[in-house]
Amino acid sequence: MDAISARQQLRDDNSRYAGTGGVSAGNANLGFRPAFRDRVTARVYLSCFADGRAAPFHLVDGLPPEVVEDRDATGHVTRIKASLESGFVRMGQFFTRAEACALVGAAH
Repeated sequence: MDAISARQQLRDDNSRYAGTGGVSAGNANLGFRPAFRDRVTARVYLSCFADGRAAPFHLVDGLPPEVVEDRDATGHVTRIKASLESGFVRMGQFFTRAEACALVGAAH
């Protein structure tokens, strides 16, 4: 698969799920943490800042080298593996944005 623009993917995901439990602002109060899952390896990566601190929303600068395809001159991630999907971790389980959206909707 081709690498994709990290910013564009997150922008698209946030637009698609705006105002729902599929974004951090809509589910953090229920214990969801932003994360990414590699659909090929099934590895899950919690979202974090480049320095390793937990991020309250989806950030790609803290992703490990094995899922980063390119960085700009300042070290910011510009492309990620196409197999990476954004979602959330809650109680040790990964949820896609759609699954988180459905769970949050059911909780209200």
